[in-house]
Amino acid sequence: MPYTYTLPYILLLSVGAFLLGRHRAFSVSRDVGGVRELHSLPNHYGVLMALACGIPALLVFCFWQMAETTVITQMIVKTLPAEVQKLSSNELTLVLNDIRNIVTGNIVSDASNPAILSAAEQYLQIQTSARNLIFTTVTSSMVLATGVVYYWIKAELRARNLVEGLTMIFLFACSAVAILTTVGIVLSVLFEAIRFFKAIPINEFLLGLNWSPQIAIRADQAGSSGAFGAVPIFAGTLLIASIAMCVAIPIGLFSAIYLSEYASNTVRTIAKPLLEILAGIPTVVYGFFAALTVAPLIRDTGGLFGLSVASESALAAGLVMGIMIIPFISSLSDDVIHAVPQTLRDGSLGLGATQFETIRYVVVPAALPGIVGGVLLAVSRAIGETMIVVMAAGLAANLTANPLQAVTTVTVQIVTLLVGDQEFDSPKTLAAFALGLFLFIFTLILNFIALRVVRKFREQYE
Repeated sequence: MPYTYTLPYILLLSVGAFLLGRHRAFSVSRDVGGVRELHSLPNHYGVLMALACGIPALLVFCFWQMAETTVITQMIVKTLPAEVQKLSSNELTLVLNDIRNIVTGNIVSDASNPAILSAAEQYLQIQTSARNLIFTTVTSSMVLATGVVYYWIKAELRARNLVEGLTMIFLFACSAVAILTTVGIVLSVLFEAIRFFKAIPINEFLLGLNWSPQIAIRADQAGSSGAFGAVPIFAGTLLIASIAMCVAIPIGLFSAIYLSEYASNTVRTIAKPLLEILAGIPTVVYGFFAALTVAPLIRDTGGLFGLSVASESALAAGLVMGIMIIPFISSLSDDVIHAVPQTLRDGSLGLGATQFETIRYVVVPAALPGIVGGVLLAVSRAIGETMIVVMAAGLAANLTANPLQAVTTVTVQIVTLLVGDQEFDSPKTLAAFALGLFLFIFTLILNFIALRVVRKFREQYE
């Protein structure tokens, strides 16, 4: 059987193991007086046998999928000529890429080299032999595990407890993957940021007012190693995000209040999906709208009043970004406002309050934790937006509070610094990780503040 069909093969045999285990449970039940005498249901025995059959095989298969290239490459390197093994790491990587390209059938410039052709043949032989061994190991483990569990199935076997225990382990592993992924991302950014701060002092990065990460060629150029003052970038990020939130929060919150408290069921059924369509529009489309429509409109309108408006401005990017994140606030706020118990409204109205007073003093405070959550999600979305800023606000790192001027943001600079072939030993490239680290810290502080607000008002209204 081809190696590519190993995964469906494991799945098929696991299904067969389930049926075999279930059949075995029914056979045992007939000897002890019926299914009621079994500790667990027949399906539990079948699931136990399927898990015992499939899990070890999947672990072996997945492990080899991750390790195959590394293991075979190390074996091939030892067979290469001595002059090839003495090459630098970058040159050796190119040679190994040529070998892999030949194995996969791609055409490469160095395919006529006899040493590379011989190494490719050995690579293919080792790969084929290893895959056949893995397939044999998978089959053997499945057969062995199935046989052992088949023998274990008795009336007193606690199959349900075992299945539930394995399920708990699986759920814990899923949670651990999410946590470890987060930790891995943070540590990878942190370590690279530390490398950056070894080259550039952190006070220069946090307090510097000039951002020009291009490494200087001559000693008389600015900074001689680039200027890495990130204050203009942080200021631009806050300026655009603030404009976006000034647009999104009032419109989103008021639309949510209208849909939940004033609109009829017919209007709510039609208006809410139409409003949520905004969330499904790609950001590049918003970028085109900002660059081709909003930015020229702002520039022409400012010209009528004698104002100097840049062709790419923070105001254009902020307005369009605010329109884009309206659904995040509106939809979540509408759901939490709609979930406020009707008894609170009835009690307020019964005490003589108007509908407006009921909404202002009862409904909105009761729904405030959910509203804060929606606003926090919108802020995170605004801070992390890239495409709209690139197309509507530009790349200039200007330290200004004037929304009519061009600015840039942290995410745009991260993308700019990492685009193309870059050396990861350069402060220019490592600056992207420093920016990412402080962006993470900023969003973490926002989360902490939001959790404090949510906890305070949740205790007050529960």
